[in-house]
Amino acid sequence: MSAPTQEPQRPPSVDALARSLTRSGLPHPILVDIAREAIEAGDVESALARARAYRRTLLTPVVNATGVLLHTNLGRAPLRHHQEAAAQTVEFDLASGTRGSRQRAVGQLLARLCGAESAMVVNNNAAAVLLVLAALSAGRDVPVSRGESVEIGGSFRVPEVMEQSGARLVDVGTTNRTRLDDYRRAIDAPGVDAAMVLKVHPSNYRVEGFVEETTVRELATLGVPVVADIGSGLIDANCPWLPGAPPAWLAEEPAARQSIADGADLVTFSGDKLLGGPQAGIIAGRRDLVERCMRHPLARAVRPGGLVLAALQETALAYLDKRAVTDVPFWAMVAAPVADLRRRADAIVAAVGDVHPSAAATAMDSLPGAGSAPGITMASYGLELDGDHLGALRAYEPPVIARSRDDRTMLDLRSVAPDDDRVVIGALRAAAAS
Repeated sequence: MSAPTQEPQRPPSVDALARSLTRSGLPHPILVDIAREAIEAGDVESALARARAYRRTLLTPVVNATGVLLHTNLGRAPLRHHQEAAAQTVEFDLASGTRGSRQRAVGQLLARLCGAESAMVVNNNAAAVLLVLAALSAGRDVPVSRGESVEIGGSFRVPEVMEQSGARLVDVGTTNRTRLDDYRRAIDAPGVDAAMVLKVHPSNYRVEGFVEETTVRELATLGVPVVADIGSGLIDANCPWLPGAPPAWLAEEPAARQSIADGADLVTFSGDKLLGGPQAGIIAGRRDLVERCMRHPLARAVRPGGLVLAALQETALAYLDKRAVTDVPFWAMVAAPVADLRRRADAIVAAVGDVHPSAAATAMDSLPGAGSAPGITMASYGLELDGDHLGALRAYEPPVIARSRDDRTMLDLRSVAPDDDRVVIGALRAAAAS
């Protein structure tokens, strides 16, 4: 007599499998989709791994151990900001009880920082340049040095932005040398109606050798408004918020305060680079020109929300209070003494030496990042160990992002907050176990 045939085990219901995945922290509708995919694939056991993989596609806090302080893929400037669930005066005037300006609160602080008459905020620096050109130069000519007709990240090209704004680009000089007379001839050429001169800082590359550029101070003698896109957002070349002299690596970086003092009618720059704030674009300078930008219809399309404005206000107040070195994480990283970084590296090596005997504290070079001060490094310290452990470090919670070279893993501590050293230790020990 033959043995009874065993019926194949039926898979669990979609709902039951989804409910078993609740510890992943994902919403139930997402878990239902994941459960259905696992069942249809005939691999019910993969459901939890699928949920974890989905979770890692969402925005996730990480520890940046790459040594790139303003890492574009990791959100550029790390931001310390918390906002209560409360209404705020985004467009409300407390004195009159009537509608107010979205730009007033933060604009007045940024204007004070930059030494400008007025300032406004948009959602990024590309939007700032586009709005300035559209508001002040549509249908008119704008001379730009050929050496500054640049492309930066995300295919942001000056000629294409100029075209979208309605302004007409006038190429001036050559790729490597542009003199004041080149601008003057372009402005005085028959048929040219120059609305402004645009000076663009080529923030993500550097040209060296047989080069010459025209300064803002020189351009201010031409008799037309000068707009300086300084890009990276250094507020003041003197860095009065830092103890001691400004860092040497900032020597060639244009600053808002000095550009306006030299005669720039407007400056534009990013909020999430050297300023150390949220992603934003700032326009600062002459009050009449800023107000023209505010009145342009495009201003509404690129305006920031209350969350960005509140974070930017907090950043600006930290500068004015001389708290930037402690309260703006980017400048805290910059100011960290190499001796402190070495001490932290030694402590981490001691904590993981039993599982990573090759680990060693070593000198490194950090980068500002995000196209700021291209080609410039700053002395740092971190640790190296044999093998490529990048994947295992990313798999830790929270993930640790490091770099590798020649089958060696490197973790630079200048870009790691001291409180996260314990996370680095945990990630390294977990990497050894895996």
